Amino acid sequence: MDAATPNSQRRPFSIKLWPPSQNTRLMLVERMTNNLSSPSIFTEKYGSLNKEEAAEDAKEIEDAAFATANQHYEKEPDGDGSSAVQLYAKECSKLILEVLKRGPRTKEKDIVKSVEVTAAPHETVFDISKGQRAFIEAEEAEELLKPLKEPGNSYSKICFSNRSFGLGAARVAEPILGSLKDQLKEVDLSDFVAGRPEVEALEVMNIFSAALEGCVLKSLNLSDNALGEKGVRAFGMLLKSQSNLEELYLMNDGISEEAAQAVSELIPSTEKLRVLQFHNNMTGDEGAVAISEVVKCSPLLEDFRCSSTRVGSDGGIALSEALGTCPHLKKIDLRDNMFGVEAGVMLSNALSKHANLKEIYLSYLNLEDEGAVALANILKESAPSLEVLEMAGNDITAEAAPSLAACIASKQFLTKLNFAENELQDKGAIQISKALEEGHAQLKEVDLSTNSIRRAGARLLAQTLVHKPEFKLLNINGNFISNEGVDELKDIFKKNLDMLGPLDENDPDGGEDEDNESGEEDEEIENDLESKLKNLDVNQDE
Repeated sequence: MDAATPNSQRRPFSIKLWPPSQNTRLMLVERMTNNLSSPSIFTEKYGSLNKEEAAEDAKEIEDAAFATANQHYEKEPDGDGSSAVQLYAKECSKLILEVLKRGPRTKEKDIVKSVEVTAAPHETVFDISKGQRAFIEAEEAEELLKPLKEPGNSYSKICFSNRSFGLGAARVAEPILGSLKDQLKEVDLSDFVAGRPEVEALEVMNIFSAALEGCVLKSLNLSDNALGEKGVRAFGMLLKSQSNLEELYLMNDGISEEAAQAVSELIPSTEKLRVLQFHNNMTGDEGAVAISEVVKCSPLLEDFRCSSTRVGSDGGIALSEALGTCPHLKKIDLRDNMFGVEAGVMLSNALSKHANLKEIYLSYLNLEDEGAVALANILKESAPSLEVLEMAGNDITAEAAPSLAACIASKQFLTKLNFAENELQDKGAIQISKALEEGHAQLKEVDLSTNSIRRAGARLLAQTLVHKPEFKLLNINGNFISNEGVDELKDIFKKNLDMLGPLDENDPDGGEDEDNESGEEDEEIENDLESKLKNLDVNQDE
């Protein structure tokens, strides 16, 4: 026994069964699509779906089953994953049966229509935002808001956007809104004091805030009102009374550091918040820190937008840390800020377990290669159902292309890819083309404009994308494609020229080595790159 290796010292051989490869997941979706649309005992009993509807339902079933099984696996990561696989299969079977019992959605829609015809005539949405922007005074408000005074009305959503309320109109609206407190669920007061003097606008906000105080709202939109801190506090009574909000919109509102702090102070609870949007404000780093506190208290957050808000590295780090506490995120939009590399790396760490991400917008964040690579490496292993990936304008070079390509290859559900205004050049364009060769049947749009791409890279991109079944648009404008290369592109897309975006900003004589634009040397460049890429591992299936 001493001469041999004791059993106790032998390293156990284990095979991880979870997570399944992307190809396995796609094959399962295809199999479920066939099950839902082909004749069987169940479809004879409940009815089969058409191929298009079956494919849509199959993808939703697989997404839901994967998320459930993955959550189970994360709780016991030391296992081999067999229990997660069993749960995955069980959830798929259960959901398939539920879909079959539900029947085709076309029938469902017909039933809904027939119910709507016989339903009570009362509307649930009261919307005065249509038509031209206009000022409203007391007399017009009396007439305009008359339906809200009808006894027994069923309005649960009001939209006063695009109409500017003066003091007289606000006083007319005050008792009417007070009478609707028990039934209102959604309130849209975006752009409703435009053009009013500050003193009058703040008084109008105070009146509406007091009138709506105590409403149990699911959605509140206060966008486009140039609120600032004074405006946010003018809505203090309303905000303080909201503990069930699911959606909050404060876009284009002049949300400064102080205003962001006021938002954080005034809302008593965001435990149910699913949507939080702060686009186009002047929040800055300190304001971002205040907003990050709101995010940390929003565990159910699915859609977060903080784009064009003047947030730098410190604020970006704070937001990134906060987003790490929101595992249900489906959409993140942080475009047009000044995060920098450090915040980009922090964001990558925060997104490591975000299995539900569908859309991620990270353009114009000064990520550079280091930040972009960190994010690509994390996203490759997470966000299995990612549909939109944008990283335009981040000073990304061809050095980052292998990581980007590996990430892209693993995202078989991509519909839109945007790496415009970087420096990927031919080398990067070709690697991305290689990553897109297999699968990616749902891809609709690719933007690699302004990337110093020449004839070889442009040609391979076109050849890769032209036959994708859902593809709509390739934008490679603003590059250095020779006249011969442009002719080649037009020939490749000759059956669908509308799939090739405009090339009016292309510079055929651009680049450092203009003589290299000959077709012969282009071929040499492409062949050289292809030989170097033969061993590039962009297929993540084992």
